[in-house]
Amino acid sequence: MRMSTGNINSTRETALKMLNYFVPNMGEVYASQRNIDFGRVGRTNVSCLSPFLRHRLISEREVAAAALEAYGFEASHKYLQELCWRTYFKGWLEHRPGVWTAYCAERDQLFASLESDTETKEAYERAIAGKTGIDGFDTWASELIETGYLHNHARMSFASIWMFTLKLPWQLGAEFLLRHLMDGDPASNTLSWRWIGGLHTEGKTYLASHKAIEVCSNGRFSPDNLATQADPVGGAANPEPEDISPADGVPSGRFALLLTEDDLSPETMLGKEADIAAIAGVSSAELRSPHGAGEKASAFTSQAMTDALSRASKVYCVDTVDFSETASLTDDIHEWAQSLDTDQIAIPWVPVGWSRDRMIPVLADLENRGLTISYLRRPWDDIFWPHTTAGYFKLRKKLPRLFDEAGLEGVEGRV
Repeated sequence: MRMSTGNINSTRETALKMLNYFVPNMGEVYASQRNIDFGRVGRTNVSCLSPFLRHRLISEREVAAAALEAYGFEASHKYLQELCWRTYFKGWLEHRPGVWTAYCAERDQLFASLESDTETKEAYERAIAGKTGIDGFDTWASELIETGYLHNHARMSFASIWMFTLKLPWQLGAEFLLRHLMDGDPASNTLSWRWIGGLHTEGKTYLASHKAIEVCSNGRFSPDNLATQADPVGGAANPEPEDISPADGVPSGRFALLLTEDDLSPETMLGKEADIAAIAGVSSAELRSPHGAGEKASAFTSQAMTDALSRASKVYCVDTVDFSETASLTDDIHEWAQSLDTDQIAIPWVPVGWSRDRMIPVLADLENRGLTISYLRRPWDDIFWPHTTAGYFKLRKKLPRLFDEAGLEGVEGRV
């Protein structure tokens, strides 16, 4: 089952089918072809699971287990390394939440300044409309809006051209992708743009070239007149890492479960015997940016939440409610909790980003009203995140040991 970048069912069932379809390509096919973008209908060389992983309709552990079982570590290590970039970026931003806050402030200031900067505004509008005249870039801009997806190498080239050829602020480009990507993620998107611009790893940039784009687009694009040097971009410097707050245990006794768009397969986190009184969901896709969310991104998140609540209702035999569109979130959740035979609410960990920005004040208010809030975290994150304070390659060296700690040790796969 290959993902169609036109319409996609954002359900856990779809994710599992796509994983099963891609397993045969997790070894040599992925290692040798992962950087080639064959276009919208030819993506059998990559899994296209990122939108499902971003919302945890399927977990990193499940995907890693499938690769290890099929091939073992050595034969699937390229796929596993790419999978763990997502975990690395999530953990890195958890240690440095101020980077997200700074990005949002810089983004908003730049949008405000466009009203008086006609030249930059016109260049920005041409870029997001795919009217720059740059081969490849314009196609990617349209493909992003129409499908909600771009191949990873296309994203890299797009960001490099945006910054170094068009000389547009990276924060506005990051917002454009974040607004439209079905897998739009505060950590992966923001930090990837910072990495390409030389902020994540100070001074290390990625400069797109005619040859690289031609090769990685399988000859579809051959852009001319690209920048030949990567001038420094502006943005907040990396702060020192902070400690990540400890998670709580699953409440003893009966509790209500509150889901956000960041983790939508509670049965794989809590098991099927959890003593849950009722389940509510809050998705916040429209808070991705001042311009909300693109059609594909919004639809994916909405359907993913619907699927999660429907699935969880059947697993736990409880009622569910979706508070995503409510105008009085704190009051509605409090009233809902009071109607249940419990004063305990558990919520899967909400990572740095717009969901946390929305939910933390709400949860603090609920605690002030007498409810007990338990913040749950998956073992995968507890195992990996302590190793995400520095560069990715330090984490990469530890992957076999960390997979062991995650309970994936000793998997004998075929080569």
